[in-house]
Amino acid sequence: MPEAIIVREADINEVVALSALIPELGEFPREKMYREKVAGKPNLILIAEIGGVAAGFKVGYERDDYWYSWLGGVHPEFRRRGVARMLADRQDEWARERGYPTVTFKTLNRLRNMLRFGIDRGFNIIRVEEHEDVRENRIWMRREL
Repeated sequence: MPEAIIVREADINEVVALSALIPELGEFPREKMYREKVAGKPNLILIAEIGGVAAGFKVGYERDDYWYSWLGGVHPEFRRRGVARMLADRQDEWARERGYPTVTFKTLNRLRNMLRFGIDRGFNIIRVEEHEDVRENRIWMRREL
């Protein structure tokens, strides 16, 4: 029987440590960026654990009149176990309970699994920010809660 996935609220330090282990997130000054993104606005920081080990995370915050699912990821060792889905479900539930009408996220064209994940969850493409390298196009997706 697979181990249970536990999703809980977390702090930025936990997310910073886990995000450094997710290859798709690349290299950038994480802690400062994370703190700046969530400072002074309603936010939610989630960690998913399997067997007491951090397996994935999701960070979101209020942006204008909607909930923005800013950043998330699942450690490669824990993929294909439903971690991302559980994190997204918990975030959606939290945002819905607080009256947000929609949830929006942005991804890169080269991150095909994230595009499929959004489409499978009922998101629609609402905008594309084009870049010289088409793989780096930013694709904005939104759905009602």
